[in-house]
Amino acid sequence: MTSRFGALLRRWRQRAGLSQESLAERAGLGVRTVRGLETGQRGNPQVRTVRLLADALGLDAAERAELLTAAGHPEPAAPDEDVPVRVGGTRPPPAPVLGADPLVEAADALAYAVHARWRREEEQQQVHDPVPLPVRWRPAPDELRDSWANIRQAKPGQTSQPLDLSGRLDQVVEVYRRIPSSRLIVLGRAGAGKTILTTRFVLDLLATRAPADPVPVIFGLGSWNPVRTDLRDWLAEQLVRDHPGLAAPGPGGSTLAGALVDAHRVLPVLDGFDEVAGGLHRAALAALNATTLPLLLTSRVDEYRAAVRATGVLRAAGAVELVDLSAADVADYLPRTTGTTEHAGNVWQPVLDHVREHPDGALAAVLTTPLMVALARRIYSDTPGHDPAELVDADRFADRDAIERHLLGGFVPAVYQERRGGRAYDAEHVRRWLGHLADHLSRLGTHDLAWWQLGTSLHRRSRALVVALFVFAGVWLGDVVLEGSLIGAVSGELVGLGAVVALLAGVPFGFVHGHLARVQPLEPIRFRLRLRVGPGAKWRRVRIRARMGLLFGALVGCSYGVLMFLVKWLFGTGRVTPAMLLVDAGVFTVVFASGAALAFGLIAAGESPQDIRSAASPAGLLGANRRTVLGQLALFGPLFAVFFSATTWLIARTLMSLPGGGPFEVVIAWPAFAGLVLGLVGGFGGGFGYAISMTAWGQWVVFARFWLPLTGRLPWAVHAFLDDAYRRGVLRRAGAVYQFRHARLQDHLTEAYRALP
Repeated sequence: MTSRFGALLRRWRQRAGLSQESLAERAGLGVRTVRGLETGQRGNPQVRTVRLLADALGLDAAERAELLTAAGHPEPAAPDEDVPVRVGGTRPPPAPVLGADPLVEAADALAYAVHARWRREEEQQQVHDPVPLPVRWRPAPDELRDSWANIRQAKPGQTSQPLDLSGRLDQVVEVYRRIPSSRLIVLGRAGAGKTILTTRFVLDLLATRAPADPVPVIFGLGSWNPVRTDLRDWLAEQLVRDHPGLAAPGPGGSTLAGALVDAHRVLPVLDGFDEVAGGLHRAALAALNATTLPLLLTSRVDEYRAAVRATGVLRAAGAVELVDLSAADVADYLPRTTGTTEHAGNVWQPVLDHVREHPDGALAAVLTTPLMVALARRIYSDTPGHDPAELVDADRFADRDAIERHLLGGFVPAVYQERRGGRAYDAEHVRRWLGHLADHLSRLGTHDLAWWQLGTSLHRRSRALVVALFVFAGVWLGDVVLEGSLIGAVSGELVGLGAVVALLAGVPFGFVHGHLARVQPLEPIRFRLRLRVGPGAKWRRVRIRARMGLLFGALVGCSYGVLMFLVKWLFGTGRVTPAMLLVDAGVFTVVFASGAALAFGLIAAGESPQDIRSAASPAGLLGANRRTVLGQLALFGPLFAVFFSATTWLIARTLMSLPGGGPFEVVIAWPAFAGLVLGLVGGFGGGFGYAISMTAWGQWVVFARFWLPLTGRLPWAVHAFLDDAYRRGVLRRAGAVYQFRHARLQDHLTEAYRALP
């Protein structure tokens, strides 16, 4: 896509007789932008950028459409154009309409990203293979919904008749649109099919979405704390997490994400009201009632009923309850999943006969939820050598709990029996690794497996110690290599001094990480380095970063100055006076503090939002964060080195030029080469410590790439393992995070992990 766009752009630029500089000037873009687009180094150009280039090149309508298509922004088809329906019965949403309204463009781009994500997830979970399970629902009990007058938004004195809200999976949008208030609650027990329903709701609604309609977006409620965060603010934060481009400034001074939520251009699909932290259900329901947002809410029945009893119903919301699968549903579905001949499908016959003959038995009860039927299908239909007839063994499976435990426990070994993509994993290792991940999520109280949070379930002091050791080792090695290369030799004195310098860096950065772990969880940096003037919010961030650098640099500088004085006092041959302590501590405090404040502030000032269409995947967000952090280090190191060398030399010359400054000459004699070396070491040590202890990527490197694999809790190739688990159907993707296929599976793996010796 990008190479074709670059080739078209270069061809039409040459046809117009323009250089890259001339085209950039005519389009109002940077030369680097034009050059990067032509070479493919810059991908996914914005719609606005493509329009500016097309105008500057004087392209006709056909050429403009071709350039937009190559950039990934095809113009919408005419209303009578035959657009083929894809598997699953949904059409892709209309292409983004080119217009001046940034919210329209942002909403259309969001619709594209959401559709692509959940279309892929539905295929990954085999929802339509061979056919969807027949998820159906009925009206929920009256005490769990609001009055029909409120649901139908009736005028005073107007009578309101009940709505028929019963339906099946392919009717979910039709049923939702019957509700004038556009508020619907979907209730069901664990594994009843709520996730399947929300996915289908989003895809079907996007398939018929008009340009002015809101974009349905699924939000997992497990991470929402209604006491601390307003619902609209939380929705905006989640949008930015999964779609980093929406962090760009929007109308009214807020982000695009916040503007979309406030303008009702996002339809929240709130999945898992029951997953809100214990004790907060009442506050969550009260917060939902405080808004007029249209929404679809899912929950287990018992948790929602308890919240209703304490707070009242969700205002103006209709409610439906998912019903169990019937024996006929199971008999129609399971034989079709074998993928072999009709006679081979009879392997399920003993199970189907048992369910029919014992409709009140344990096996029949288990096979009433889509989750358990899907697990049974994966273990027996998709895995060679497994006979489902074992499920009718009453001695082995005496009750419902035993059968469910067997299906949950057999799922992971079944999916890892097959070698995929050239990778084969030991089943015991996989159980331990997945168990640790499940236990990690349970300790954090969430279902979102974020790469930047791996390791955060460890005790805060343990994390600070691990970070301090990692920074110590890295700075020590870097100091020895750097100084040894500059001096031309590595001596015992250099190794010893390097250890002292590393200790001075490791301990403070360990404390900093421990402090941040308590007050400010580290999250990915979603910005690219572009030095330009930004909005007021950016300068607030600059002040915060500069102040942090000032305090940290002062601590390290003062410690280093005191250390230098002690070295002179213990090992020096000249006269040592108290003035030396004051000068050493003072000079290094000023230089380190001002240098770190300048570097941290410039790094913050150089951050700007990513492209608006960048929808984050775990790997994409990790790669973007890594590039950003490394870019910051490339700026920090040389900047600090030059500043340190120049400032120390300037201070030394200034002090010696003062009246009566002669006595300072011995104290602060400072060779230029020594200043340069210490500046480079300080730049490397400060940058390395910053990256490791104060960024999400550094936290990932320390814990996910080293500490957790070293202690056997994760594999060394963590990202490859997570991606493989996703492809096998153990995990699913929800934007920038992974989730276990189902909360029941996460709970089972957690319990099994904690039972390990």
